[in-house]
Amino acid sequence: MAVYREQHQFETQGHGHLRDLTSAVSDIVERSGITIGTAHIFNVGSTGAVVTIEYEQGLAQDLPNNLDRLLPPDTNYAHEQAWHDGNGHSHLQATVLGPEVTVPVSEGRPLLGTWQQLAHLECDTKARRRTVVVTVMGE
Repeated sequence: MAVYREQHQFETQGHGHLRDLTSAVSDIVERSGITIGTAHIFNVGSTGAVVTIEYEQGLAQDLPNNLDRLLPPDTNYAHEQAWHDGNGHSHLQATVLGPEVTVPVSEGRPLLGTWQQLAHLECDTKARRRTVVVTVMGE
């Protein structure tokens, strides 16, 4: 079994910014030379999440808006009392969604549905430079 790993770095625009990772991950999978296996996509950091979603404007608004309803930014979290950095909700939102996704690789490409893309959601309160690690395993 072959293993290939590459990092993808990008800038976010702050809380609620959804970025399409599909092309970047597809390019990494192609460079790996692996035609069948899995691709693991992992966000480095505790306030960003990796998801699959239909990447379109409506859902790009709906996802962060509904997370803000579930875990509102203006709640008095214990994290705020300890660190006073205003991002307790950011950590919790990222935890609910998770830092990683694993997708099958078939014919040298991530195997995704027609309306399914890979995306990163910035949960932190400010713009960040993010690193996503893509590990491709297979033959």
